[in-house]
Amino acid sequence: MRATDGDRQTVADRLRVAVDEGRLSLAEYDERLQRAYGARTYGELDAVLADLPGARVGEVAVPDRGLPAVPGPGEGRRSATAAWLVALWEPYLKVVGIVVAVWAVTGVLAGELLYFWPGWVAGPWGAVLLVRTVGGLASGEPRRRAAKRDRRRRARAAKRDRRRQARAVQREHRRRELTD
Repeated sequence: MRATDGDRQTVADRLRVAVDEGRLSLAEYDERLQRAYGARTYGELDAVLADLPGARVGEVAVPDRGLPAVPGPGEGRRSATAAWLVALWEPYLKVVGIVVAVWAVTGVLAGELLYFWPGWVAGPWGAVLLVRTVGGLASGEPRRRAAKRDRRRRARAAKRDRRRQARAVQREHRRRELTD
């Protein structure tokens, strides 16, 4: 079965934990990390983790000694389209809710039905969002946004990996200096 970017990231996280625990040397970690990011199937990812504790990538996650669990298919993640729609419409719904609440409270305090001025906020903004939603769905914007977010997430993870490797090398140098 084909592996996803999330599966590769989970394996990278497990490898980081293994380095921090002292189960892998930096050279092994670097080699396995390259294999993990180049893997296409669960079998290739399982081979990267073969001698480390924990569940295999393609199985239901069984956490072991603090290792990150592998999310099952569809768990913990919204679809790209749903996430995009929430990001697009959530601010609108919050602001319109607040504006309508202010209108309702002022109407109750005034003791009469006031002009529905929140329509001037909700109407134009809602029309723009509606056009943007239809255009975005037609052009594949949710997938592009999700891909961009994944690229940024991977870049941050790679930067974290480089920092951890540098700290591990520094610790190793200090340890060697102290033992010499």
